[in-house]
Amino acid sequence: MALSFGMTVMPDPPYQRMIELFQLAEGHGFEYGWTYDSHVLWQESTPTLALAAAATTRIKLGHMVTNPGTREPTVVASTYATLHDISNGRMVMGIGRGDSARRYINQKPVRIAEFERSLAVIKPFMNGEKVRWNGTELELAWVRKELPPIEMHVAGYGPRALAVAGRLGDGVIIQLADPDIIRWIMGTAREAAEQAGRDPSELKCIVSAPSYISDDIAAAREQVRWFPAMVSNHVRDLISRYGADGSVVPTALTDYVPDETGYDYDEHSRVGAKHGGFVSDDICDRFCVIGTAEQAIEKLGELESIGVDQFNIYLMTEGQEEVLETYGRGIIPHIAGVTGGAA
Repeated sequence: MALSFGMTVMPDPPYQRMIELFQLAEGHGFEYGWTYDSHVLWQESTPTLALAAAATTRIKLGHMVTNPGTREPTVVASTYATLHDISNGRMVMGIGRGDSARRYINQKPVRIAEFERSLAVIKPFMNGEKVRWNGTELELAWVRKELPPIEMHVAGYGPRALAVAGRLGDGVIIQLADPDIIRWIMGTAREAAEQAGRDPSELKCIVSAPSYISDDIAAAREQVRWFPAMVSNHVRDLISRYGADGSVVPTALTDYVPDETGYDYDEHSRVGAKHGGFVSDDICDRFCVIGTAEQAIEKLGELESIGVDQFNIYLMTEGQEEVLETYGRGIIPHIAGVTGGAA
């Protein structure tokens, strides 16, 4: 299957901007429109997703990512089932343990055991199946069973979170575009899927990273330097648990992270964030898709060749319209081997 494309935009005010970008992405051939779920840093994105569903016709919508901590599991499941009705079957869920949404309100990411227990309920519950939660049998009796099921894709970096993705998820969300690390992540998740009696080949791979197309590689790097710094928050958690000697987590993921990054969530996912100062040019190149259109096509082809199913652009750069247009008019049609994309 050909590589599909998504885009993620933050739910910044004015709320109309997010909807406009979803519409533009749909017109340029993007199949997925995602947004963040951090309700204090940005606007609450659930009502905006409902408006986006009404303003679009084909693009699939969801969070990149929600979590079962700030949103109680039955609430997030009911929310998605409702949005699935509103969008006539176009919702897809990305879910993780909670980063900015949790840390900003002084809560830690959801513990792995609770995370797995929650996901085991969320997926069937939002798709209309009966579940047992808090000692009570529950069912969303109003779910439209004729719609396609809502897929649940699980974000993670470490072995335990990836094992949950393998056991319960429809796919794995990977926030970086380094092929070697992607291979390790998917191998870890697929091993858990196989051990759980699932077909590991059915586990989808969604790669999320910024992309900036420019002949000026130095300028492109400055547009994305915030991103590896964001990833480092998750990697620091892994280092504190597993160390950085490569025995559990590959050094390709840990070596670039210093003891202290000075990460400031008020600059989360922002171009020019001061906490990105430690990120090298090489890491920008490895973790993102930047450079000329030809260089982007080459890297996307490599990602497709190792089994990536969707490349999702983190559209937190300058020139958002230009990025979408460049992909829609040239890159997406080239990867798909067809003519089209933009209207």
